[in-house]
Amino acid sequence: MSDFTIATPIAGPNAGPNGGSVAAPYSDRLYNDDLAPLARIGSNVAPGKSQSWTWYNIFAFWMADVHSVGGYVFAASLFASGLTGWQVLISLLIGISIVQVFANLLGKMGQQAAVPYAVVARVSFGVFGANIAAVIRGAIAVVWYGIQTYLASGALNILILKFDPASAALEKTSILGLSELGWISFLLVWSLQAIVFWQGMESIKRFIDWAGPAVYAVMFALALWIVSQAGIAHISFNLAATPLHGGAILWQMILAIALVAGYFAGPTLNFADFARYCGSNADVRKGNFWGLPVNFLLFSIVTVVVVSGTIPVFGHMITDPVITVGKIGNTTAALLGAFTFVTATIGINIVANFVSPAFDFSNCAPRRISFRMGGMIAAVGSVFLMPWNLFNNPAAIHYTVDLLAAAIGPLYGILLADFYLVKAQKIDVPALFSDRPGDTYWYSNGFNPVAVKSVIIASLIAIGTGFVPGELKTFSLFIGGIIAAGLYVMLSRGRGDTTQGA
Repeated sequence: MSDFTIATPIAGPNAGPNGGSVAAPYSDRLYNDDLAPLARIGSNVAPGKSQSWTWYNIFAFWMADVHSVGGYVFAASLFASGLTGWQVLISLLIGISIVQVFANLLGKMGQQAAVPYAVVARVSFGVFGANIAAVIRGAIAVVWYGIQTYLASGALNILILKFDPASAALEKTSILGLSELGWISFLLVWSLQAIVFWQGMESIKRFIDWAGPAVYAVMFALALWIVSQAGIAHISFNLAATPLHGGAILWQMILAIALVAGYFAGPTLNFADFARYCGSNADVRKGNFWGLPVNFLLFSIVTVVVVSGTIPVFGHMITDPVITVGKIGNTTAALLGAFTFVTATIGINIVANFVSPAFDFSNCAPRRISFRMGGMIAAVGSVFLMPWNLFNNPAAIHYTVDLLAAAIGPLYGILLADFYLVKAQKIDVPALFSDRPGDTYWYSNGFNPVAVKSVIIASLIAIGTGFVPGELKTFSLFIGGIIAAGLYVMLSRGRGDTTQGA
């Protein structure tokens, strides 16, 4: 079957890509309006149901993903790794370029089929086997959703205590490991995120369109203030107390490259959730260019300027931007800056950890779970995880997240190897929603055994790197991905699963 072109939205379970019926009726076990292919741009449909996004919306998506308290601290940590400024910048450029390549490759799949990541996974895993890929990504998102919500609420705590010192009394009582003030801040941030999410993808798009640029405005203003207070001569791009020498430099650069790729692994894997809304693949690639190498390098440079300036201004290094703006003498400026960083952290949580499980969990039971319900399952689940306890126990959180993240690499490998090497970039979109045996490829056979075997074997090996002394686990994303891709191609060709359906 040739490449699939979507002319109008699918109106019902038996409708085809051009409004007529298709040979394989859509199954309500696989279909709902949220998972259905979007209409091409210009179609007369409701907002959020067509591919109406431009390159700027993808650019804004990456800004929302980068511009957060976590992104700020992560960038600062690379400059404090013992490398010189130019060595860090080279590592950043290589690492983020790797992310850009993966985003372009995975984005093409979502944009071409106009469906989210969980449905794209049906191409490789089968229409029901895709739930394996969906649940793995969804579980990781739920864990990080809770942690990011907790971190944003911690920043809100600082604001409340600064402007209402009497609220410190609420810190004395603990409920399930979190103070009363902590619960107030956590539930407030949790509710704000839910409100934005509940309005749908158009609301999320509008939110991220301004959230990322707003952080830039605050970051540039903060950098100018820091430089004016510290003096340009006191700004350094080397934050490490002890610089590295010899072969340790190259090794640390390689580690930094792997860390950058790993940091963006989650949102890049489910990038189809957003690329599906783009009007063309050219827009996806342009948005990725401006949002990844250009945006991340600029954000990192501004970050290190601010962090470096905190040493002469405040007497010690401060890597939390909320604490930095809280120390500004002007109350209005401090409030505006801290509020913007809290908003930015909410932004990354929505795009990276709310949208993904919403589609992923909806994919598991389309008849019963809508996009909204899937997102709320993730949100409620994040509360029951009590992320403050996870975050206070680094060993527990690292074990949980590393275990789940070890399966991300194999998912990358299988999806990319299948789409680009086995199926030659062909997608039979109607068959992705059909459970009738005998349709294109493995789609309607339920489970593709080749994909299941490949992900299990590669994941076990990737997980095993965590038990090897040293830094091997840092490369589990690449190890798992390469092994899974190799196994998938080899086993697929052995079964004759090639592009015969194209």
